[in-house]
Amino acid sequence: MLDATQIEGYERDGYLTVDNVLTVDELEELRHVTDEFVEKSRNVGSNDEIFDLEPGHRAESPSLRRIKHPISRHPVYAKYARHDPILDIDLRYHNNKLNMKNPADGSAVQWHQDWAFYPHTNDSILEVGIALDDMTADNGALMVIPGSHRGRTWDHHQDGVFVGGITDPAFSADGAVSVTVNAGGITLHHVRMVHGSKPNRSDRPRRMFFVGFYATGDDSLEDLDRRIVRGKPTLEPRMKDLPVRLSLPRVPGGSIYEQQEKIRNPLLRP
Repeated sequence: MLDATQIEGYERDGYLTVDNVLTVDELEELRHVTDEFVEKSRNVGSNDEIFDLEPGHRAESPSLRRIKHPISRHPVYAKYARHDPILDIDLRYHNNKLNMKNPADGSAVQWHQDWAFYPHTNDSILEVGIALDDMTADNGALMVIPGSHRGRTWDHHQDGVFVGGITDPAFSADGAVSVTVNAGGITLHHVRMVHGSKPNRSDRPRRMFFVGFYATGDDSLEDLDRRIVRGKPTLEPRMKDLPVRLSLPRVPGGSIYEQQEKIRNPLLRP
């Protein structure tokens, strides 16, 4: 359960870290399953519905940058979408992925807002990142601009096409900080928080299992009700006056990495 100081900090800054959420056994369970997926990727030569590959991926040296929708791929991942120490409020999960930054390899993620990918009727949405490894400033830690969740919604389009990263030349990353957390801890960041990450320049991996949660109340359709992890269905959606720009049309390829490859003059330099 978060205390009042932590909640106040999240509302002010738009992000938060909490250490020691997973036990040693839980952490090893997640690592073991993730290693199994890496082993399976040896048989994959291009991005598919499960694997997003680093450019240098080879069968003899597998290198992933993302496992797509891990909750639907293995019951161990699904278990942590309903992990009691994480869930203290009425929530429904709506997206999930396991982002991986391998030693001296992991790809950068350009500055962006999750809100650009999936705007809702309200912004009571946050991303929970479960750290499988220590996340440090030199192994590709999450970078955020504190307080940016209370600011503007930035353009993520280029030449009329959604490219998954901020393209407005007026954008500045002044004030950005690295978010660090120990393995077994979690990060939380607001859906409108401006964030990104640099490549992994260290000799240590940085794996983060991300699960997006939003408050129950946006809809109560049967195909979404099954995702409720705390709370009950409702017919009264939350509404808030917020700027919305649809993330369409999109470039071919589903992941943020493939979309951001199209950005000219990216604003987050490695």
